[in-house]
Amino acid sequence: MRRMRRLRAPKIREMVAETHLSCNDLVQPIFVDERITAPKAIESMPGQFRQSLESLPAEAGALEDLGVPAVLLFGLPAQKDEVGSGAYDPHGIIQKAVAAIKETTSLIVITDLCLCEYTSHGHCGLIRGEKVLNDETLPLLGETAVSQAAAGADIVAPSGMMDHMVRAIRASLDLDGYADTPILSYAAKYASTFYGPFREAAESGYAWGDRKGYQMNPANFAEALWEVQLDIEEGADMVMVKPAMPYLDVLRAVKDMFGMPTAAYQVSGEYTMITAAARQGWLDENAAFLESLTCIRRAGADMIITYWAKEYARLGL
Repeated sequence: MRRMRRLRAPKIREMVAETHLSCNDLVQPIFVDERITAPKAIESMPGQFRQSLESLPAEAGALEDLGVPAVLLFGLPAQKDEVGSGAYDPHGIIQKAVAAIKETTSLIVITDLCLCEYTSHGHCGLIRGEKVLNDETLPLLGETAVSQAAAGADIVAPSGMMDHMVRAIRASLDLDGYADTPILSYAAKYASTFYGPFREAAESGYAWGDRKGYQMNPANFAEALWEVQLDIEEGADMVMVKPAMPYLDVLRAVKDMFGMPTAAYQVSGEYTMITAAARQGWLDENAAFLESLTCIRRAGADMIITYWAKEYARLGL
C-alpha cells in the first residue's frame, strides 16, 4: 500500500525535494541616497537601510563575500524636477553607484530604469496637467538606459510600464554601442497595495492620482501574458512578475508559456508583513521567508529579487 509519509522522513525528505533554492537565485535590492553619508534605517522596512555612496562599496563587498551574485539599484537624488533629469544624468546617483560597485566587486549590477524616483510629481513619465505621457517619455527612458550602461550596469531593468518602453530602450542601447546589455523588463507589474513601504524607502510617492493608468489591474491574468509577449517581441531578454506571492499563478503561466528567464520581485509589502509579524512573536521570520522564497522558486522564478537575499546568504544553506 502506498504511504506518502515514507518519503517525509528526515534526510529522505530533502533527497526527494522537487524545488531547490540557492544564493545564485537571489538578487538584493539596494537604495542609494545621494543626500546622506552613512547608512540610514528605513522605518517601514525593519532591517533595511538606505546606503550612501560612501557606505555602498562596503555593503556590496559584504554581499559578494556572502555569495549573493547580484544587486538591483534604486537611486534617491539630491534634487528632483518635473522631467526626472536625475535619471539620465551621466553623473546621477545611480550612475555613480554603479561605478562605485564595479570598481570594488564583481557583482552583477542591475539598474532600475524609471523616472518616478527623480520626478517632483512622483509619476513614471513626463506629464501634461495630470496626464502621464507615454510616447513623450520613451526617449528619456532610452537616454537613461544608455547612461546606466555607460556607467557599467550589467543589466537594465525598465519598471515604468510605459507602452513600447522595451523597444525604445533596445533601440537606444543598440544605437549607442551597448547591443550586449540585456534588458530585464518589469513586464507584468501590477498596481499593487504591496508597494506601500517602498514609497517611503525610495521616496517615490506620487503628488496626485495613482499609477493605475499604466500599471496592471490585479484582477487581470490574460493581460499579463499579453504584456510579457509584447516585451519579448520588442527585445526583452528577461521578464519579471511583480509582486511575487500574490501573483504566483501569473508567474507559473509566464514561465510555462514563454520559457524565458523569469524573475519575480518579492516586494516591500511582502517583506514587511513577515518582519512585522515576526517582531510581534506571531511567526518565525527565518522559517517564513525561507518558505516564501521556496514557493516563489517552485512557481517558476529563475531569479528572485528579495530583501532577504543577504539574510539567506548568512544562513549558509
